[in-house]
Amino acid sequence: MHTLFVNGFQLVDRMVADVALVTELASAGCITWSQREHLNNILQPRDRNDKLIEFLARRSVADFEKFIKVIAKEQYHLVPLFLTDGGETFSI
Repeated sequence: MHTLFVNGFQLVDRMVADVALVTELASAGCITWSQREHLNNILQPRDRNDKLIEFLARRSVADFEKFIKVIAKEQYHLVPLFLTDGGETFSI
């Protein structure tokens, strides 16, 4: 979860939390269906990404690990943000 806070700003800028990704996250159990509906009603992509990160920060570590698996499948370009942090390596 440390990486979520450290790299949160980069995630907000790079992630594409469109309807498909948000639905996939809800299907995987990373977020609730109610949170999915809330996210889909946010029009600005940056605001949607920010709210998604806020939701993830309140979820369990297991839910965060599910999020990483979905991101690895759907938006692989974001995976490096979860693997390194200023030379420090994290395992998932």
